[in-house]
Amino acid sequence: MQRTIILLDLPWTRDKDPRVPLGHARILSALRRDTPLDVRSLVIPLNGPNSSPDSIVSRILAEATTASGEIDLGIGVYIWCERVVCALLRELRRCGFSGRIILGGPQISYTSPNVAALYPGADAFIRGYAESALCELAMQPGRPRIPGVVYRGGFDQALQAESSLSNLPSPWLDGTVPVRPGGLVRWETQRGCPYKCSFCQHRQAGTSPPSLRGDRERLDAEIDLFAEVGVGEVAILDPVFNSRTPGEPHRATRILEQFAERGFEGRISLQCRPELIDDAFLDKCRVLDVQLEFGLQTVVPQEWGPIRRGNKLPRVDAALRKCIELGIDHQVSLIFGLPLQTLASFEASVQWCLSRDVQVLRAFPLMLLRGTTLERERDRWDLRETDTQMPVVCASSSFDQSDWLAMARISDSLRATEGEHPYTVEELRGRAGQDPADMARWTPG
Repeated sequence: MQRTIILLDLPWTRDKDPRVPLGHARILSALRRDTPLDVRSLVIPLNGPNSSPDSIVSRILAEATTASGEIDLGIGVYIWCERVVCALLRELRRCGFSGRIILGGPQISYTSPNVAALYPGADAFIRGYAESALCELAMQPGRPRIPGVVYRGGFDQALQAESSLSNLPSPWLDGTVPVRPGGLVRWETQRGCPYKCSFCQHRQAGTSPPSLRGDRERLDAEIDLFAEVGVGEVAILDPVFNSRTPGEPHRATRILEQFAERGFEGRISLQCRPELIDDAFLDKCRVLDVQLEFGLQTVVPQEWGPIRRGNKLPRVDAALRKCIELGIDHQVSLIFGLPLQTLASFEASVQWCLSRDVQVLRAFPLMLLRGTTLERERDRWDLRETDTQMPVVCASSSFDQSDWLAMARISDSLRATEGEHPYTVEELRGRAGQDPADMARWTPG
């Protein structure tokens, strides 16, 4: 009997984002290559029209009525869509949807044991990289034993499913994600992260895995495709693109060299650790339209401990100077709302960057992502969140809500002055708060 799986993604999109998010596309490609299932894809941006729970349920039920055989519904759960997913589960069951509902995504992967208690109405949960596990699960009825898969009422060891990035099909090469001239591609060359930042989910939950890397032959084929089509921008999603294993060739440098050899003319955006920047890497950046993104977070040593993220500031300083000397586009990001942070210490981090002529400096509010060390230690620092669709930390033992709003205004001022930041925090303060309507997104509540 034919089996059907409906795969639902509820992204929070930006104007130039591809229509099919990368995580969704990876799973679609695997299902279509490795199973004979009738695979249906639903991508419904939550910040777009027709994104109410009732509307989404109607779309799901419409797909289900045209499907034959047993039906599975797979949903990716992220911090921005968790409330909507919970509402969907209630409404789907109320409307009589009897298929198996399978949840995955970060909110599932990083939940402690007994994940089923958080999602009444769901039947199965996949922790970790779900491509291979979902293919295996969707092929079988009932409750087959699959590493990383948990069933309602079953024993939950919080184990992680695994998928080898090198063995997965390419959603660009197989046509799952159309590649268009001038378009944006979100690309990954590796998964996992060697660092232990307490606010970040990139490190696989509960483990210390080696980096999971794509095979060279397929990565080269994807680069060839992007260059041939004339893609406008490749945004590399690797947590630290220039990470490397001691003793191995510098893969990041080789990948950039491949882009250059193929005559790629679009922009390449990538996240790097500035301490790992070397001359060979920068030489490759110089011949491409590259933007290096440095997640500095804070320059205040007192704040490094709680987030487990130290910075070797002399090396960072040297990397920033080198980028300016060579004319390599770069940006720096900070976080506000950190444990032990104050308004004055946040301003000190901002001033450190302004003094080094960073042309694009961005500051983002801290989010307590599920399963991270900082989320578990929230009471230690009295971290309090907004009651919004995407909660952010807005007060703690070291700063109150008015301090946080002042930090948010500085963040807005940085956004408004990108490319022409003033030289001092005092000048930033003078430019903040000029667009009250735009400030609404920072208001707690």
